[in-house]
Amino acid sequence: MKQATIVDIARRLQISPSTVSRALSDHPDIKEETKGLVRQVAKELRYTPNPIAQSLKSSRTTTIGVIVPEIKHDFFSSAISGIEEVAYQSGYTIILCQSNESFEREVVNTNVLMHHRVAGVVVSISQNTKSGEHFQDLLRRKIPLVFFDRVCEDVVASKVVIDDYKSAFDAVTYLIGRGYRKIAHFAGPRELDICKKRLNGYVEALKNAGHLVHEELIRYGGLHEQDGYESLDGMLKRNDLPDAIFCVNDPVAIGAFQRINEAGLKIPADIALIGFSNNIITTLINPQMTTVDQPSFEMGKRAATLLIDAIEKKVNEPVTVVLDTKLIVRGST
Repeated sequence: MKQATIVDIARRLQISPSTVSRALSDHPDIKEETKGLVRQVAKELRYTPNPIAQSLKSSRTTTIGVIVPEIKHDFFSSAISGIEEVAYQSGYTIILCQSNESFEREVVNTNVLMHHRVAGVVVSISQNTKSGEHFQDLLRRKIPLVFFDRVCEDVVASKVVIDDYKSAFDAVTYLIGRGYRKIAHFAGPRELDICKKRLNGYVEALKNAGHLVHEELIRYGGLHEQDGYESLDGMLKRNDLPDAIFCVNDPVAIGAFQRINEAGLKIPADIALIGFSNNIITTLINPQMTTVDQPSFEMGKRAATLLIDAIEKKVNEPVTVVLDTKLIVRGST
């Protein structure tokens, strides 16, 4: 069914479209009787205003763009929920885009949101993003921008993050305190900032305890289950297994968990395992997985709050918010 327009309402009432428009805007020059008739017919025709047309007319929109690497990841779906809750309470709606860990797709998403005249954008960058020029385009157009979790260091904008270095340092220090000595790290992409910080935390925790850092115990890969599976599989083939593994995130840890089980090894008796993010799946496996709790919902809420404050001119300078994490100890260690 074709969506009703102002012209359809005007035709029904035999008045001008401009009169309908002013009546719907509660213009003081329009009689209350006319306003009532217009609203009644609008309801009958199920008329809804076009937000893009409204934004073109008013130069203001109440739509927020959100770009995340992937929606299926518990961390991002939880963060999106936090963003949406704050947006809804503030009278905004969201347009959600997924980069699918692709820089090129992230650029397309950014351009689409600009063309939709969004009021602002909340972003967590893809693992392949090395340049923030497309985000600079947003700022040049005076469109507020807030990063969360994964940020673009060459773009000056507000951000909501955690201390990835300290979170990793504390997790590995915990393993060392439990008596583990041969501790591996299943790292993410070499260039992604959060991965570099978690790797540095791992390295410094070992050095702080007087342990040598063995490069062969650091396995670089992506951020998905298959990456953890393949990293563990490679160690099995070399017959050089660690006694504990600190993983860059929970999906990688779950992949390693699967391969450890397939090999007939026991967790934590043969290999201890720590993830990062506190995805729900870490509580559904046996043993449950020790992980770093990353406050994803709160991160989304804070990012949305910063963005709306920037849109409504309550904040003019970039702000950095660092949220606390905590290590949740479970059966895998």
